[in-house]
Amino acid sequence: MDDTPLPRPFVAPVLRPAEPRHLCTDCGLSRMTNAHDCGKACQFLQPDYATEEARLHGRARDPAIGEERFFGHYLAMHRAEMAAPAPGAQWTGITTGIGARLLAAGLVDAVLTVGPDPADRWKGQPIIVTKPEGMAQARGMRMGFAPVLALLEPARVAGYRRIAVIGIPCQIHALRKIEADLGFERIYVIGTPCSDNTTTENFHDFLARLSDRPETISYLEFRADYHVELRFDDGSRRAIPFLKLPLADLPPDFFPLTCRTCVDYTNTLADITVGYMAGEGQQWVIVRNARGQELLDLLGGDVRLSPLRSKGKRAGPVKGFLANTARAAGGLPLRRMPDFMRGIMAWLMPRTGPRGLEFARTRVEMKAVETVLFLRHAAPRRLKTMVPAHVWRLVAPYGLTPEEGEAPLPQKRAED
Repeated sequence: MDDTPLPRPFVAPVLRPAEPRHLCTDCGLSRMTNAHDCGKACQFLQPDYATEEARLHGRARDPAIGEERFFGHYLAMHRAEMAAPAPGAQWTGITTGIGARLLAAGLVDAVLTVGPDPADRWKGQPIIVTKPEGMAQARGMRMGFAPVLALLEPARVAGYRRIAVIGIPCQIHALRKIEADLGFERIYVIGTPCSDNTTTENFHDFLARLSDRPETISYLEFRADYHVELRFDDGSRRAIPFLKLPLADLPPDFFPLTCRTCVDYTNTLADITVGYMAGEGQQWVIVRNARGQELLDLLGGDVRLSPLRSKGKRAGPVKGFLANTARAAGGLPLRRMPDFMRGIMAWLMPRTGPRGLEFARTRVEMKAVETVLFLRHAAPRRLKTMVPAHVWRLVAPYGLTPEEGEAPLPQKRAED
């Protein structure tokens, strides 16, 4: 392991191999000296969000308050965009912008995040960023597992005392469970929503189904207007309606079981979550606590904030998703829409489908449905420990309720 502090803008330490684990996204914890902590920290064992939310945010989520039923505890939510979008950013650069401001202000010594592998721009590589200009390396989307938490040990050995971590939900859950034992003076946690991950190899196969020149695709994004946007090295762009994506042609294991059973799509244990689902073409920022507000304030007047909106109705799309997911979880082929209908629906969905907050609620409910159905088929004994009560509340309106042996196990009260 590279444990030497370097003056470069960023460094990618050599990491230990991962320990084999069942239902593992290789968050990086199994690569650390305290790999045994996986048993207490893993999101896919027995997560206790009520206790962690109360510790981090002052109280657990309350389904009767605002949008907390769907998105967890928050102080504020915004549509947001940088006034001057950062070159190479997936959206406008809010996440990496916050990291750069933390470093420029001397609030942290290092930011632990993901950059591109030198041999493959789509493959993620954990990096430690120590200078503001180094955050440009972290812009853009990566696909595949990147063990960010394994950077905690080289960062500590290098003498960094105040750090920021940018991660997806399964990484942040594990970080929160072990952060008190790490010895850092302060940890800022910047979360992004679940990325519906797959392997980098699978992702290349997906790109090859979208274009006859997949090696020239430089950008891919699932947009809130029901299109996937592709950008190419020559500057050209292409938008593909969701309904015309070859999703039914993907192999059954394209998405691993972990990503089909994520119970924290919106990264509720972060200080701030930065995504896109409710942004309607802009980004979506969820400020979860005072430290999250401190992070947003670092951007000052360089970030434009506006109120969130909500249009359309989610019940129909979620019910359709439930029916197709039940088939997929049972090993049956997905129902294909006739080609002539795809064009019609692709035209209608951006105009009549859920948008803004309703789009985000739709995706959260779909993920909850997917979790219950896939666990019932693939790992039924895990339902009682893996699926928290707030997930069951999300799926109840669609007729999914705990069967015998599935109800959540009693968990320690947040005040205990």
